[in-house]
Parts: sequence; structure tokens; C-alpha cells
Amino acid sequence: MELSDNIKSLIALSLKEDIGRGDITTLSTIPQSLNGKGIVKAKSAGILCGIKVFTEVFRQTDASIKCKWHFEDGQMLAVNQVCVSFEGPMQSILTAERTALNFLQRMSGIATLTRRYVDLIKHTSAKIIDTRKTTPIWRELEKYAVRTGGGSNHRMGLYDMFLIKDNHITASGSIPSAIENAIRYNNEQKLRCRIEVETKNMDEVNEALQFPIQRIMLDNMNPEQMKEAVTQINQKCEVEASGGVSLATVQMIAETGVDFISVGALTHSAPSMDLTLLVEKV
Repeated sequence: MELSDNIKSLIALSLKEDIGRGDITTLSTIPQSLNGKGIVKAKSAGILCGIKVFTEVFRQTDASIKCKWHFEDGQMLAVNQVCVSFEGPMQSILTAERTALNFLQRMSGIATLTRRYVDLIKHTSAKIIDTRKTTPIWRELEKYAVRTGGGSNHRMGLYDMFLIKDNHITASGSIPSAIENAIRYNNEQKLRCRIEVETKNMDEVNEALQFPIQRIMLDNMNPEQMKEAVTQINQKCEVEASGGVSLATVQMIAETGVDFISVGALTHSAPSMDLTLLVEKV
């Protein structure tokens, strides 16, 4: 991934949050002249993700720190495998280490969980996608981590795709009214954005099918209902399953024939990968 200005600013803010007026422990115990080297190794197996972000944390702290990566984003790390080694001023290494690890562990954790979901449905044509249930300001990084794990991204935000959900339908009065308004707005603003509608039962699916939309979401339907909906939709548009998706249920959901399975847990519940950073004097 290329680091956008937003990500670089996020890294700068994260360092400022942690360092504040100064790393008083390091400044008081470590000589400024001391150089060090170190490694990051895996304490649990998982998918590596976030190497450019980790490197940028060190660069913003002290550009003289040099990192050498032994794996690439998307590769599997086994327990005790070293993913990166680095060398530079010890004060700077110790000041940057936690912020750098926080990014790497969080992104690797999302990529690892995503890969688990993807592997469970690889015998089907369904795709695992994420949601907007992301950490504020971290969305670009978390959605990159989903892609690194083999998943795909849903919309990036409220601006790049219409997603008519139950609250929109309630406020608009009906599914037809909400869709008609979205189509009108799409045309008037010349957006050319895709339109998706959330449905909860077959009656709502049939209502949505009366309009030229691109995707129907099946919300919290059981597998039998999903199969019926997929048959009824009959490739007139894409079909997304949402709600009640877990590692225990994703395989049978994929086998209903849906095109996409959205999983909020990829970003809101992924455990961080267990990585450790160790240093020594040069």
C-alpha cells in the first residue's frame, strides 16, 4: 500500500499522543549516543500486515533507523519467525516501538481473521467483504488489512455507494419510495453510484426487484430463506448476506449461492496478532 497523507498524519498524531512532552523513561535511562538493533517476531501464527506503516512510525521518529523486512504483507508468519530487523539510535527505537507495534499487531490481526473466513468458503464463489464498522480514522488501514487477508471491501464511506437500510426505509415510508428517491438523486447529481437495498423477507426482496438496482442485501435471513431469495433474484442483481455471520456459520451461508458475505467482525472484533519487539545494544 502507498501511505496517503491521511495515514502519515494519523501516524504523527499517534506518536504525539504517546510521546507527549517526552519519553521520560528512555531519556533518563538510555545514553543519547547508544545505538541498538532489534527484531519483531511472532508469538502467534498469523498474516503479516502493515509493514509500510511500521516503517513510517520509525521514520517519523528518527529517519536514521533502518528496517529490513524478511516477509511481505499477506504472508503467513509461524510462531517465533522474525518478520523485521532494524538498527539505529536506541533512544529512538524505544520511543517508537509501542506505536509501531500497535499498528502492526492491529492490522495483522484483521488480516489473519479475514483469512480464516476466506479459507472456509474458498470452495464457493462467494466473497468475504467488510463493513463500515471500523475504528474512526483507521478505516483506510483496516480495509487494507481486509484486502491483505484475502477479503474485499464494501463501500469506503457514505459517499461512494447507496446503501438503503431499514432506518432509511422507515424514514422514507417504504422500500419503493426509498429506492425511487435514491435513483432520482443519483441521476440528478450525476453520481453513477451503485444502489443496494437491505431486505428482511421475501416480500421485501420482491419489492426491491421491481427496480434497476445493483445489489440486494439479505439481512439476518436463515440459510433456507437465503436459498429461496437467491433463486427468486435469479442473477438480476448481486446478492449479499449480512447478519449472524460467524466462523461457525459462514460456510453454510456461502453455500446458499450468495455473491457476498459482509462480516462486521473483521474490523470490530479481530484480536490483535501477538508480536513482540526485542532489542539489544550494538
